[in-house]
Amino acid sequence: MTTERLTIACLGHRGDGCAQTADGPLYVPFTLPGEEVEVQRVPGKDRADLVQVIRPSADRVEPFCPHFGVCGGCALQHMAEPAYRAFKHGIVVSALADAGLDVEVADIVPAHGRGRRRATFHARSTAHDVLAVGFMAQRAHRVVPIDDCPILDPGLAGAVTACWAVAEALAATGKPLDIQVTATDGGLDVDVSGCSRLPERLRQTLVRMAGAQDLARLTLAGDLIVKRRPTTIAIGRASVELPPGAFLQATDAGDITLATLVREMAGKLAGKAAVLDLFAGVGTFALRLAETVRVTAVDGDAAAIAALDAAVRATQGLKPLTTEARDLFRRPLVAAELKPFRVVVFDPPRQGAEAQARRLADSAVPAIGAVSCNPSTFARDAKLLVAGGYRLTRVVPVDQFAWSPHVEVVARFER
Repeated sequence: MTTERLTIACLGHRGDGCAQTADGPLYVPFTLPGEEVEVQRVPGKDRADLVQVIRPSADRVEPFCPHFGVCGGCALQHMAEPAYRAFKHGIVVSALADAGLDVEVADIVPAHGRGRRRATFHARSTAHDVLAVGFMAQRAHRVVPIDDCPILDPGLAGAVTACWAVAEALAATGKPLDIQVTATDGGLDVDVSGCSRLPERLRQTLVRMAGAQDLARLTLAGDLIVKRRPTTIAIGRASVELPPGAFLQATDAGDITLATLVREMAGKLAGKAAVLDLFAGVGTFALRLAETVRVTAVDGDAAAIAALDAAVRATQGLKPLTTEARDLFRRPLVAAELKPFRVVVFDPPRQGAEAQARRLADSAVPAIGAVSCNPSTFARDAKLLVAGGYRLTRVVPVDQFAWSPHVEVVARFER
């Protein structure tokens, strides 16, 4: 196929360079604004593969990972720190502007810490029955085999080796596997999805493998294979026993940073009134808020709520913390249910909390603390709250997903 030379004009929201062509915008991964590049178009797509950088940007640096450019885990290791931070800050500014919201966005807060404390690896067999364990390739349905990942927390030391061992033990099933590994106080917690109903001999093989890899726990889609040590993490003064495959903030530093911002935004406003924590999970915010105020925590994940309940019962010195398992997408809390609370905190998944935001917009809650891992859905929900009479008084972007185009947002709304 033929190649062509282009000049990169800007970055898209996924971190790809964007060149303006006669056919419209063309996206080129691993390029930077101002660079002259040689590319090869992907037929029928609005993107191209980078062949070479002819004239590099002053913001280009040497990536530190040997898998960069092939592995789909990182998109921005070729970008110098100042430009990288400005890009992520700009994602939040742009999302708010697109929603018609005029508000100052604070400087981005770094929260990489020691690295990712949870990761999902993939195991696939190729057409020639060669096993590959690693991360998915950049915009491709194939696995890039890896033996190390430099952005993982030291608590995940041994995770890659363990995932290879899991994949080899289950290779006979022929199933594609997704292997989530979480660093806990007791060691590696591994949950495997993609296969179930294993014969007893294969389950026993996994038990032996878990011992050889020193895993704290091994589950198959939540079904316990073996538990050798507690899989707990500390949240404030509490210790939470995680359900299999539990959601956590990506980094320990991110968890602490987001919780600190939420306490700053919500805690002072609550006074002696109760705080409502929606999409509470295992209690990232609720457990810390309960050190000073009464809290009601709600989440659709019954296992997460049960883990939070157990942590509350085992922790001394907390204010009353009550919980409810409830699907907030189908059954958002309505104005009458929101009335007792002076502050509401919500931290939904990437799809946002549109249904709940509409109910909050109809409420008289004095203050709302919002957390989001998706600036676009955050801006959509924020627009609903502003239309309902709230003022968006503070927006802080938080960067815990190192070298990816993802950025968190913490915001405060007041009546």
